Amino acid sequence: MTIRVLLADDQALLRATFRILIDSADDLTVVAEAADGREAVELAEQHRPDVVLMDIRMPGTDGVTATAAICSRTELTDTHILVLTTFENDENVAKALRAGASGFLGKGVTPDVLLSSIRTVAAGEALLSPTATRALITRFLATPDTDDLLALPEAVKTLTDREREVVTLAAHGRSNTQIADRLVLSPLTVRSHIQRAMTKLDARDRAQLVVVAYQSGLVKPSAPGSDTAGAR
Repeated sequence: MTIRVLLADDQALLRATFRILIDSADDLTVVAEAADGREAVELAEQHRPDVVLMDIRMPGTDGVTATAAICSRTELTDTHILVLTTFENDENVAKALRAGASGFLGKGVTPDVLLSSIRTVAAGEALLSPTATRALITRFLATPDTDDLLALPEAVKTLTDREREVVTLAAHGRSNTQIADRLVLSPLTVRSHIQRAMTKLDARDRAQLVVVAYQSGLVKPSAPGSDTAGAR
């Protein structure tokens, strides 16, 4: 299947460059372009893309607001947001992740990384740079700042011990295969635990699961070089 991409960036030249690059891949195609967040939301509703490549800073309606609007629409559940940013440790990136973005990339990425990242996000996986994510978690994500998080502690209590273990390792950037090796499980079993945890915590994808894990206090930020954190 061809992965359908919506471009949202206020710079026409950058959109044109991305379009040429994405359309050059056999399995990717650009279905629409938006110059601001408001237009991105309208075009997402119209075209139902698999991935929105969203610039975080745009005039008018910015990428964070647009991400929240797209992720709140039930008809766009299968649309994933990949945020593009110049500053990976920006608070706006943290806000976009809270709002439902599946991951983020710096604008200096290579063409191959960009294309593979679109495929990763389209498949429902998270795209979180371990180094940048640790900084975001330490500065922004580990501290709840919305009323929506009030119900999370109760939801966290519904997780089984095994689901907590899996979520903790996922929150520290471990892949399903790495988690399977660590816990002596099959990757398919790990995936099942991840899916059940996402359902219980109302996380639309793996990136949201990571955000919820930290903001609820289920997982604590670890020191650099540590691969686990305490789970309640």
